[in-house]
Amino acid sequence: MPKPEFIIPDWPAPARVKALQTTRAGGVSSGNYASLNLGDHVRDDPQHVAHNRQLLSPFLPTEPVWLQQVHGIRVIDAAAASCLETADASFTTRSDVVCVTMTADCLPVLLCDEAGTAVAAIHAGWRSLCDGVIEATVNSMPVKAGRLLAWLGPAIGPDAFEVGGEVRAQFMAQDTQAETAFRAHGEKWLGDLYTIARQRLNHLGIQRIYGGGRCTYNEVDTFFSFRRDGETGRMATMIWLE
Repeated sequence: MPKPEFIIPDWPAPARVKALQTTRAGGVSSGNYASLNLGDHVRDDPQHVAHNRQLLSPFLPTEPVWLQQVHGIRVIDAAAASCLETADASFTTRSDVVCVTMTADCLPVLLCDEAGTAVAAIHAGWRSLCDGVIEATVNSMPVKAGRLLAWLGPAIGPDAFEVGGEVRAQFMAQDTQAETAFRAHGEKWLGDLYTIARQRLNHLGIQRIYGGGRCTYNEVDTFFSFRRDGETGRMATMIWLE
């Protein structure tokens, strides 16, 4: 029986806050989706995806509240969610409700408060990051922003995320400080999603930020990458209150 290989977030979260980051290893999918693909919206065998999701169950209190992610800024209360809501972030204050985001280059962001009363999972692709998905999530949570901790999961790194000038311009239109997150690369730019996320979190009053530094594009054996492979699987970043 395959066993999922996880990354455990290294951050000083309260003891009742539990979080897991999957890698691409430890599942039953094959080919471009090898092996722990958790995305049911890609062209993987649905039975393989169901099997892979089942492999998570020994490590989780309940089935994660999966979302239909659309690169937007809608945030839901995972405890009140209906089946497969369209949203790019979720939060909860209830025990044993698993918030989840799926990625394959986009930035997963986890939040928890210092008292361990609320958690959130955010899908911060460049569009949703630019449009304010982090801000929308923080504003939805029933705790003060200054009491939150953040963990940045694996995303496409600053040496691989090549974009056109229009993407840089969109970020700078939202926050001129974003200029420092881009460096020229021929006629294009290399963008640093981690730096932008830290800037946005700092603006909200969140100073305790951990993680970052991994690259889904370059770490071929560990992570799925849409930018690298096109047809590929998805990892899951999960958080809940025990």
